Amino acid sequence: MTRENDPENIIAGRNPVREALRAGRSLNKVFIARGVLTGPLREIYALSRERQIPVQQVERVQLDRLAPGTAHQGVAALAAAGDYVSVDDILQAAGTADPFLLLLDEVTDPHNLGAILRTADAAGVHGVIIPRHRSAGLTPAAGKAAAGAAEYVKVARVTNLVRTIDYLKQQGIWVAGAEGTAGDLFWDARLDGPLALVIGGEDKGLGRLVREKCDLLVRLPMAGRVSSLNASVAAALLTYEVVRQRRQADHGRISGR
Repeated sequence: MTRENDPENIIAGRNPVREALRAGRSLNKVFIARGVLTGPLREIYALSRERQIPVQQVERVQLDRLAPGTAHQGVAALAAAGDYVSVDDILQAAGTADPFLLLLDEVTDPHNLGAILRTADAAGVHGVIIPRHRSAGLTPAAGKAAAGAAEYVKVARVTNLVRTIDYLKQQGIWVAGAEGTAGDLFWDARLDGPLALVIGGEDKGLGRLVREKCDLLVRLPMAGRVSSLNASVAAALLTYEVVRQRRQADHGRISGR
C-alpha cells in the first residue's frame, strides 16, 4: 500500500467528508461513487469544486478498497499530511482559559477514539493526546465514529505519554487518571483547574508508569458485576464532571462566593 492510500490519510463517510470540507482541511482529492451524485453527495461535490479540490467518480469497489471495513456511504477523501498537531498547539488553543486535555493511554479501538473526539468537541476540550504506538489513530473508522468532530478537535500524537505528562505538569497542569481501584470517586475530586484527564485502554486500563505519574486517581462507581465501562463511556462521564465543576467554579467567582 502506498502512503497516498494509507488508511490514516483517508476520510470516509458523508458527514466526515462534508465537515472536512467545511473546516478547510487540506484535501488532495475527493472520490464519489459513480451514478449517485444526489443529495448530500451533490453538496460534497459542490463544496469540493468551490475549494478547487479535484473530484473523481469511481466504482464502489474502489471506495471499498480505499476505506476497508468502513461504511463510506459512497464518498471518501484523500487528506493531505499533517492531520496531527503538537502538544504546544493544543496549549496555545486554550488561550487564557485553563487548559482541559484528554490523554488516552493505549485506547486501541478506533470507534472508542471517535466517540471520545465527539465528546471532546461537545464539552469544549482543548485537545486530545494519544501515543504514537499501540493506539488507535485518525483512521476512517475513528473519523466515522466521531461524526465530523475530528475536524474540530486538535489531536496530538506523541512518542512517549509519560514524558508528555511530565511536560504538562511543568506547564502547571494537574493530571488526573481514571483508575478502577482508586480511593476517590470522580465526583469527590477537585477537577476544575488546568487539567489533563487520562483514560486507560480497553483491556488493561492505565499503564503502571502513566498511573504513577498522575497527581490523583479517581474511579467511577461500579455497582454491577462488570468491573469497568467502555473507554469512551468512561471518558464522557469524567469529561462532563469536569465541565460541571468548571461551571460551578465560574459561577462562584462571578457571584463572589
